[in-house]
Amino acid sequence: MEALAPYVQFHGRGLEATEEVARIMPARTSNHVLDVGSGIGGPARYFATRFGCKVTGIDLTPEFCEVARQLTQLRGLQEQVKIEVGDALVMPFAEASFDGAYSLNVSMNIADKSGFYREIHRVLKPAAWLVLSELARGDGGEPNYPTPWAASERTSFLSTSEETRQGLLEAQFDVLTLRSTVQEALEFGARSRALAARGEKPPHRAVMLIHGAIARQAMENSARGLAEGKLIPVEIFARKR
Repeated sequence: MEALAPYVQFHGRGLEATEEVARIMPARTSNHVLDVGSGIGGPARYFATRFGCKVTGIDLTPEFCEVARQLTQLRGLQEQVKIEVGDALVMPFAEASFDGAYSLNVSMNIADKSGFYREIHRVLKPAAWLVLSELARGDGGEPNYPTPWAASERTSFLSTSEETRQGLLEAQFDVLTLRSTVQEALEFGARSRALAARGEKPPHRAVMLIHGAIARQAMENSARGLAEGKLIPVEIFARKR
């Protein structure tokens, strides 16, 4: 199943970013963790395996959820990892259901950021943790489209890092760390391009799998946005008050 890693980690920098998030994620074997925007479940299976915890993921796309369930069963993780079709703004869970939550490259598609943060807050237990790995708006203006998360500006909802911080604070989270990972993203892109130039496969191929014909343009626009300061990847660790 390791051969599938470049295809099942949809977010920027793929498995490398997932491993980075794991280093700041205080998950324990006894934890029940929420994945908001779980895709086909690559991160959920990774964290369940690494930490021995239970992970429940939700995603709006039924086809992604079905593939996620099949891959989870192939890994024999169906007792640890559950994937449900669900809306991040109206999640089908009771209050205080989870010990922690994470979301990887999801909020750029959500206009109602306040509702997004409030709903995550609702389903977390008191003092539970939240890890976000997202793209923020930089100072260089709107990026070119398509991008891996949006075909046009109409479906892209970027916030600045400070807007993200303020949104979390207003939703009653304490933001303990918020850092830019732009240098890591630029270095990852350079390594990937070098591999492609040598005729080797890059370490992150999920965009090609999902977006087909527009994938190359989407990745080029994303890389250009990073280089021009229009996009700032950020990594956030917060706790529910």
